Amino acid sequence: MYHMTNFGISPIKDVESDILEISMTYPRPIERIYLLNGDPFVLSTEKLVEIADLIHKYIPEVKTITSYASFYNLKNKTKEDLKLLREKGYNELWFGVETGNQKVLDWLDKGADLEDYKKGIEKMKYANMTYNAIVMQGVAGNGNSKENARETAKFLNLYPPIGIFIMSTDIQRGSKLYKMREEGDFKETTNRENLEEQIELLKNLDVPGNVLYSSGHIVNLVKVTSHMRNKEKMIKKLEDALENLDEKILDSKNMGRAI
Repeated sequence: MYHMTNFGISPIKDVESDILEISMTYPRPIERIYLLNGDPFVLSTEKLVEIADLIHKYIPEVKTITSYASFYNLKNKTKEDLKLLREKGYNELWFGVETGNQKVLDWLDKGADLEDYKKGIEKMKYANMTYNAIVMQGVAGNGNSKENARETAKFLNLYPPIGIFIMSTDIQRGSKLYKMREEGDFKETTNRENLEEQIELLKNLDVPGNVLYSSGHIVNLVKVTSHMRNKEKMIKKLEDALENLDEKILDSKNMGRAI
């Protein structure tokens, strides 16, 4: 989407103009607002506070300010920073957790390792800030799915997110993973392995029953969406897919479509 586009930060006057436009054109009340275009947590705490103050100035009924965030950018925030941001309304952030497997994080090169992840969730926990976790099935490669699921569940159990969202790994031409595959250092998982990975993840998750779990995105083969109190029903649906789907489909690579 942003290929060959230089990174830049919008001037605060442009941000204020957008907020003003929303306040004048969207149906009220507006209780939740989502900051778009990348990871706003790249900004300093002072800038994020300034944006929150503008939101509350023009749309005072807003209760939650959410956005994408990364553990990399939490490294530059103290626990007191997050507490202040929580008081200003920042909550329900969206993190690309991807995996809890350190070996995989090493080559994903996200700028944060598992220890940084753990420090990040400790800061969020201190601030009483909730988050959603995006997890990549298949990211550990052929033969590593179940171990990856167990390691990811172990991390998510430390400070459970309010939502767990499954995405399938897709290899893009020109990417580091594409080069790894072409050189024989990475082998893609099959649909069968992805389903098995989800089952293993669900079995190892020990999170509250009101946590939402969803593999409903179009990039996944089988749609499963429910709260974790219905864990066994979700596992059963995935097991039924393993038993009843055509073998050719199960043993092929994910084609980015759901059933």
